[in-house]
Amino acid sequence: MIRIIIYCICIISLLIVSCKNNAVKTDNTIPEQEKKLGDLVSQYPDSLVLKENLIQYFRDNSNFGQAIIETEKLIQKDTGNARWWDIKATLYFEKADTVNAIKAFEKAISFDAQPEYIMSLGSLYAQTKNPLALVMADGLLQAPKAKAEKQALFIKGLYYSYTGDNVKAISFFDNCLALDYTNTMAYREKGICLYNLAKYKEAIQTLEKAVALQSTFDEGYYWLGRCYEKLNQPKEAILNYQTALEIDHSYAEAKDALGRLGVR
Repeated sequence: MIRIIIYCICIISLLIVSCKNNAVKTDNTIPEQEKKLGDLVSQYPDSLVLKENLIQYFRDNSNFGQAIIETEKLIQKDTGNARWWDIKATLYFEKADTVNAIKAFEKAISFDAQPEYIMSLGSLYAQTKNPLALVMADGLLQAPKAKAEKQALFIKGLYYSYTGDNVKAISFFDNCLALDYTNTMAYREKGICLYNLAKYKEAIQTLEKAVALQSTFDEGYYWLGRCYEKLNQPKEAILNYQTALEIDHSYAEAKDALGRLGVR
């Protein structure tokens, strides 16, 4: 009988230790910075700055789902705040959820039609081939106080690029670059249009301007690689793909391109 009691005590003791260890492991799974930010938000529930810091923390760690959950909490308390909708839209965009990003930007504009919100929504409309992109661009052009002419021209170029009218798109990107020759995104989009038109050498000249302006422009190097590959210059293509991958180690398209060329 005594042996049985001792055995039971031992089992119970082991279970208690195991539970404690599991509790410790659970606590340790939460990164210190996340726990600290969460505690501060709990301690100062009215601090919007702390809540935005927590959202930014999740965003910086690519935890867009949790960042959206935290943003939704802010929206529930202040539905008409366009800034929260803008943040939510941006998070959805970075999560590659274009549909919900558009819905959130539309909400932001319904509460406060800031030019930057219109630019963002116009670009998404363009990428989804929605002709409302042209309406948004014209709205920016007709509002001189917005000082968004180059952004409006870029949106129009983007729309025509995505709808397959590369020649017309290039004219808008050229007009955009005439206003701002440092616009790397306009160079990229123009380069892609030239690529689509099989004008690979012209595309290379355009994309080289982009990477000259921004040496860390991974997409510029990637598209240079695409052009060189089409020109049957594998060494140059590989060099540019590798540069793109060095800048962004998670650049899946660059990895695939290198694999296609036999580089692992």
